[in-house]
Amino acid sequence: MPAKRGNLVLNKADFAKSAAAENGGKVRSDYSDRPAFETVRPRRLLAPVVFNSAHSGRVYPERFLAMTRLDHLSIRQSEDAWVDELFMRAPHLGAPLLRAHFPRAYLDANREPWELDPEMFAEPLSDRFNTTSPRVAAGLGTIARVVAENKPIYRERLTLEDARMRIEGIYHPYHTALQKLLADAMSAFGVALLVDCHSMPRITRSGDRPAPDVVLGDRYGTTCAPAIIDLVETVFVAAGLKVARNRPYAGGFSTRTYGRPQHGVHALQIEISRHLYMSEVTLTKTAGFEPMRALMEKLILALIGFDLAALAAVPIARAAE
Repeated sequence: MPAKRGNLVLNKADFAKSAAAENGGKVRSDYSDRPAFETVRPRRLLAPVVFNSAHSGRVYPERFLAMTRLDHLSIRQSEDAWVDELFMRAPHLGAPLLRAHFPRAYLDANREPWELDPEMFAEPLSDRFNTTSPRVAAGLGTIARVVAENKPIYRERLTLEDARMRIEGIYHPYHTALQKLLADAMSAFGVALLVDCHSMPRITRSGDRPAPDVVLGDRYGTTCAPAIIDLVETVFVAAGLKVARNRPYAGGFSTRTYGRPQHGVHALQIEISRHLYMSEVTLTKTAGFEPMRALMEKLILALIGFDLAALAAVPIARAAE
């Protein structure tokens, strides 16, 4: 039976645990004794909206920490710290939340499954791996080489077996869980909306344009209906925040992969400036955290109350090649 937390239902089957053992060249999962991620489900599904927080994980395995040259604060600089908590009211209000416990510096679920830097591994990488993407070049592949400010993570090169443990044992189950949530929404409502929840470093003013507090990404109008992004922007603007679209963040792997409005699945990425609710130096919550969490509740309610099914026949722009 699923475990209960308050008025929510936690499905233990959604916890990613690998049974791999440290023998025969296998690397035992760093999360064999704990959940790598969690699906927090509402007691009753009230809307076809799925919230996803893939970068807010803060459970750092001891083995991983022993492999890094960074201190415990520096290694956390890539986190979308506390974003899962900002959206935690979603299951109480009728929509599921998928959240990672594994940190982004350890594994990035918002990348292709095998975007790997060949310089990071002891063995050569075959052509099956994507070693030339801009994200790999920046050190931010599926297994990152650096954290913020281009700080190298690892003391030594990794083994491919370590990469397989993380990607096959955690990344793939994570996306299987996300796909299941979207499929459940489609089955119940005939339509689905993925809200990919992130935070961003504070952006400085550029020329005459004010620095945005929030960046909404729909891959330039291709991954969700215009009415959805218009609604989300309206909620943020009404709260006095400055909103930009697609610049500098147009939407990552999850947004572009799952956003297929022509098939009834919409996807929108939300980036919230960290200075609004936390210290970017210490990663601690500030006085702005509770007001921001209350604003996210308004946003969740607005999306749950929105008639997504009415958008089924709305044409969407073709993705740019």
